[in-house]
Amino acid sequence: GCDVFLLDEFGGLALDSPARCDAMLRSDLLDLLNAPPASVHMFDTGASDIGAMCDRYEAQIPESGFDLAVLGLGRNGHIGLNEPGSGPETRTRMVQLAPATSRAARAYGTSDTPTRGVTLGVGTLLESNTIWLLVTGTHKAEILAEVVHGSIGPEVPASFLRRHADTIVLADEAAAARL
Repeated sequence: GCDVFLLDEFGGLALDSPARCDAMLRSDLLDLLNAPPASVHMFDTGASDIGAMCDRYEAQIPESGFDLAVLGLGRNGHIGLNEPGSGPETRTRMVQLAPATSRAARAYGTSDTPTRGVTLGVGTLLESNTIWLLVTGTHKAEILAEVVHGSIGPEVPASFLRRHADTIVLADEAAAARL
């Protein structure tokens, strides 16, 4: 079986919160598989030493990188929880969330507004063999156009995916309307 690594996790949410990324991964994917993965790696956002936990998480990633990284695109161009300002050298770490990202967490079924999270870094993701960027909805059309046609830089972290040899953008018509 395959190994699954969680991309990111909001900090400060209760372990039973439906907005936790690990809960969404289980309900939207893992629980639907015919065969379970060999292992599932999750973040411990309650660890007493978050930096050490991030280092341990990063150390579990195969030297060859991920075979496949499946990403979504945030409205501000973030991938994972790599908010604007995240560069291509970033590794797994604790991050402060942009206000819009914090508010967006409520859409996943929590009344809490997380202000921080843990994420795989842009550099970690760029070491993947293949990257799929999934983008849906009219509300993502402008940022997807910026990712594809704008400048490459930390202001739009997803723009760094253009430097990757095997990134595939999978967008619906609404998201692709400005391409």
